Amino acid sequence: MGTVIAINGSPRKTWNTATLLEHALEGAKSQGAETELVHLYDLDYKGCTSCFACKLKDGKSYGKCAVKDDITPVLDRIARADALILGSPFYFGTVTGEMRSFMERLMFPYLVYTWPPASLFTRKVPTAFVYTMNVSEEQIKEPPYSVHVGLNESVLARIFGQAESFFSFETLQFEDYDRVVFSYCDPEERRKRHREVFPEDCKKAFELGARLAQAGR
Repeated sequence: MGTVIAINGSPRKTWNTATLLEHALEGAKSQGAETELVHLYDLDYKGCTSCFACKLKDGKSYGKCAVKDDITPVLDRIARADALILGSPFYFGTVTGEMRSFMERLMFPYLVYTWPPASLFTRKVPTAFVYTMNVSEEQIKEPPYSVHVGLNESVLARIFGQAESFFSFETLQFEDYDRVVFSYCDPEERRKRHREVFPEDCKKAFELGARLAQAGR
């Protein structure tokens, strides 16, 4: 029985990103996996401080982040996990600041400055990145979105051996559109899409979690 960990990089705990991650973990549970959902906005931590302790020859923290804060035990659990799912909305064309800081702390210690770059992660585990966004399926194929998605998938695959991306497009942003200044699109179209399309995304997220749990056995 393996362990699947999901990391929520959204400040919301019950909205689009968190909901998809919960469905992915339910899929993992259906395959007998133990699961954990981590909300980054609950934790007190910073991104990489460039201390390079993780790179020192014969250093006691070689290959491991030396900074001790709320993210440290999460990194320890990920090191033993059998699959990893990251989730974030797009803010200004990329993931949230908390997610970006987490990714620095997670992946930089494993990255070796060799050519070609190598990974100190001792196993191959399946990973996935779940993205939620205001933009359409057509827009995700263009910069800056395509650049960031491609980079994240490439780095995850380089460090952990396997990565895929999951997208939920044109998600519902507000509970009450009448309270905010908004003319980007028709709010009723977004509500309709949330009723009809988002449940299908949740089913696909469930299948994603089940697939990762199977692959991580």
